[in-house]
Amino acid sequence: MKIASFNINGIKARLPRLLEWLQESAVDVVLLQEIKSVDLNFPSEPIEDLGYNVATHGQKSFNGVAILSKYPIEDVQCGLPGDPEDEQARWIEADVNGVRVCGLYLPNGNPVPGPKFDYKLAWMARMHARAQALLATEEKVVMAGDYNIIPQPEDAHSPDDWWGDALYRPESLAAWREILNLGYTDAFRALNRAPLNYTFWDFQAGAWNRNNGIRIDHFLLSPQAADALSACEIDRHMRGRERPSDHVPIWIDLKV
Repeated sequence: MKIASFNINGIKARLPRLLEWLQESAVDVVLLQEIKSVDLNFPSEPIEDLGYNVATHGQKSFNGVAILSKYPIEDVQCGLPGDPEDEQARWIEADVNGVRVCGLYLPNGNPVPGPKFDYKLAWMARMHARAQALLATEEKVVMAGDYNIIPQPEDAHSPDDWWGDALYRPESLAAWREILNLGYTDAFRALNRAPLNYTFWDFQAGAWNRNNGIRIDHFLLSPQAADALSACEIDRHMRGRERPSDHVPIWIDLKV
């Protein structure tokens, strides 16, 4: 089963890119971030015409996550547990073909210090609790999306430029490692140790042409999912298309 994550950066603006990629990639399940659309206005019909079921957790103009699946989407849960007052649409999970898939858009956290960084760390603490609870099910669990975390120096073209940024702060990296240390596997690094592999290039200053990117879109897998992992790749060519997102899809293949 081929599962992808894609920060689409506005579903209405990028719908042509998404539709062409869905047809080219033959992906089974897609976790979208930054759909920037309320559920009612999400353009489900052209996606469903390609054979996908759709579940969304939207928000007007900001955030928003979705699941597209060629399999039935069951037991959908919207919102990360732990803070009933959190109205930001950043988490969706469901059962898909024997896998618990969790799509996430982790807060950016800038500027630092400040309330946005405090929210990022609090959100990661809630994610840690949810990740621990999911492990206890002993099921195949996939947590994927835009983590807004640069895990290691080799995950940035110019790591020194990111010192002090919320994506690369010691506190952010410590929270990332605490989730990994529960027993999760970073799918891409499990199969590929090479540098210069990125999932995001800023629209400014010719970042794409200079390959000045960062790897911030990740798949974390439970031991049961990691045992089924056979591939993890980045579709970097999508960044060179007309009117692209600043992110590109990353995908895994699971033997299920």
